[in-house]
Amino acid sequence: MISLIATLLIGAGVNKAASDEKKVIRISTDSTDLLLQVGDNGRLYQTYLGPKLLHEADTREFDWSRHAATDGAVSRRGWEAYATSGNEDFFEPALGMTHADGNMTTYLYYVDSSSEPVDGGIHTRISLRDNKYPLDVTLNYMAYPKENVIKTWSEISHHEKKPVSLWQYASGMLYFDKGEYWLTEFSGDWAKEAGMSSQQLQFGKKVIDTKLGSRAAMHASPFFEVGLDGPVKEHSGEVLMGTIGWTGNFRFTFEIDNVGNLRVIPGINPYASAYKLDADETFTTPEFIFTLSYDGTSQGSRDLQAWARRYGLKDGDAPRLTLLNNWENTGFKFDENILSGLMKEARQLGVDMFLLDDGWFGNKYPRRNDRAGLGDWEATRDKLPGGIPALVDSARNAGVKFGIWIEPEMVNPKSELYEKHPDWVIEQPDRDTYYYRNQLVLDMSNPKVQDHVFGVVDDILTKNPDVAYFKWDCNSPITNIYSPYQKGNQGNLYIDHVRGIYNVLKRIKEKYPDVPMMLCSGGGARCDYEALKYFTEFWCSDNTDPVERAYIQWGFSQFFPSKAMAAHVTGWNKKTTVKFRTDMASMCRLGFDIGLEKLSPDELAYCRDAVANWKRLSPAIMDGTQYRLVSPYDTNHMAVEYVDGTGNTAVVFAYDLATRFSEKLQRVKLQGLDSAKRYLVKEINLMPGTETRFPQDGKILTGDYLMKIGLDLLSSRQKTSMVVELTAQ
Repeated sequence: MISLIATLLIGAGVNKAASDEKKVIRISTDSTDLLLQVGDNGRLYQTYLGPKLLHEADTREFDWSRHAATDGAVSRRGWEAYATSGNEDFFEPALGMTHADGNMTTYLYYVDSSSEPVDGGIHTRISLRDNKYPLDVTLNYMAYPKENVIKTWSEISHHEKKPVSLWQYASGMLYFDKGEYWLTEFSGDWAKEAGMSSQQLQFGKKVIDTKLGSRAAMHASPFFEVGLDGPVKEHSGEVLMGTIGWTGNFRFTFEIDNVGNLRVIPGINPYASAYKLDADETFTTPEFIFTLSYDGTSQGSRDLQAWARRYGLKDGDAPRLTLLNNWENTGFKFDENILSGLMKEARQLGVDMFLLDDGWFGNKYPRRNDRAGLGDWEATRDKLPGGIPALVDSARNAGVKFGIWIEPEMVNPKSELYEKHPDWVIEQPDRDTYYYRNQLVLDMSNPKVQDHVFGVVDDILTKNPDVAYFKWDCNSPITNIYSPYQKGNQGNLYIDHVRGIYNVLKRIKEKYPDVPMMLCSGGGARCDYEALKYFTEFWCSDNTDPVERAYIQWGFSQFFPSKAMAAHVTGWNKKTTVKFRTDMASMCRLGFDIGLEKLSPDELAYCRDAVANWKRLSPAIMDGTQYRLVSPYDTNHMAVEYVDGTGNTAVVFAYDLATRFSEKLQRVKLQGLDSAKRYLVKEINLMPGTETRFPQDGKILTGDYLMKIGLDLLSSRQKTSMVVELTAQ
């Protein structure tokens, strides 16, 4: 059997399989091992994924066949590292393709592998090849030892005489053998993003996917958690936490087989995307980023957040700008004088920047509402006669930076751009057009459209080099799905559209590396780590009601650091105080979207003090270690702590959301402090003229006491908040 397979492999140019029989490939972090092994059939299998093994010899004690034939199958099957369609595996494959001759089967055999250190991690490449067709697949694994994070993606190429059709192309596969599996997914809609819900997985498949194309994560977020041997918990238990870096249609498949094993398959959603791949081209899948935590999601989040600040987020080690936005205050109704006044308010508030939102562009079709002008990126002359240069000057005179809103991937049919280039738009011929928010999506798979979109940003920055920030929006999913550019290759549209967006973003980053940008999509419908290579932060939700934000920000914090999450203080939910709204927003990149004339003198004084405190404590809030202490999903309260890198400063945000009559209140035990240090405990962000009700205010307590006994941070009041600063003495 072995010699026959070896002969076949040699005939296909795979001449190392025999000598590499039982070869073990170890992909490791400081906490986790992923072991892959070449079987005696020359194919590659996962043999272990779990806590790191301390002894190298132990990694060779696993045998790929321990997962084979346990179901009484006639043929042996194991946990193939990148399972393919058409072979003896009866469950969901990672790779499915139709070869040029119509054959739909693929077998991949091990060729070779290599590892090298790259940018803080270890990059392992594993080459696989079909023994009958000139098809190559490279599996890539990037392990970050300190952060306990692993990325995996695949590269698919061929040398067949005609194009092949890819209809399944996962980023990787992971297997687990546990007694039970519990999935926590993150879903919702506009204004209720990243809602958390859990269920136990049973035999068969559970699929989380999206088919929206551009505003892809509007209903389902591109991340998940799987509790292994029990439900997902915050501070205990083994949990897989995974997210995909793809700003388009994605799919997560969770399949439990006939013997109770789980396979997890992340990747691009192949819906309507049978991809035509030409010879000598390479299809690269998105990066799947995961961590395996053995102490619940809190530790897993800290690992992912630390990784993101170092490697996953544009300018992850740089400070963030506080800002005043005009949208909630003015909507479309503004002019130069109104904006100049708001810039002075920004300075008065103490923030770094004024951000001009939607409504500043269009002349033949002025942008007076969302039905016209989108695509015509020239300042409206009767509204802004001095254009962007006058606004930049006004901001400079006010002592703040100037940022601006754009939505360059979209177009209103009522626009000069649509009149000139209807062939640039994704729109079906000979059918009635369906408009989402009165707009259509530009075909980013078209290189001419890519040049246009890059030109929107390039033109603004060339003429106005002092523009300091972009808010990049994307309000519509793809509708009327047809690309004039793709013609007979419509199955390539969804994928090449996203790749076209990346082409533009790469050009912008190369030419303007120091310009920060916010990733927005009608709220939080774009929130993935591939896009965040080009954006400093994302807008979590258009919903700025602080009570709702507690749940939204809790959900997003599972996978993102606070400096990647933008939050603004607005007038949403006027039944809450300005203090409560500001304290909630202060847990993220802080901004305001409210007119100062609507604030009382005390509220304005409070906001200015809160901005100053946020800036002073940014080393903890933006760059420190996060500890989620009290969950709004489990209680009527929420508490989150940030500790700076020295362990000398910590900040705790605590909220009473919807307390019950005579509810028993527990002290909140802190985490991450130095047990031997003594900390001054002080409530900050107090409204002028009010005195603290905090029993431990002004006391000096040891880290040991704070972590074992805790603080009285919660109350029986409704919708109140407390911010406490701890300083080592």
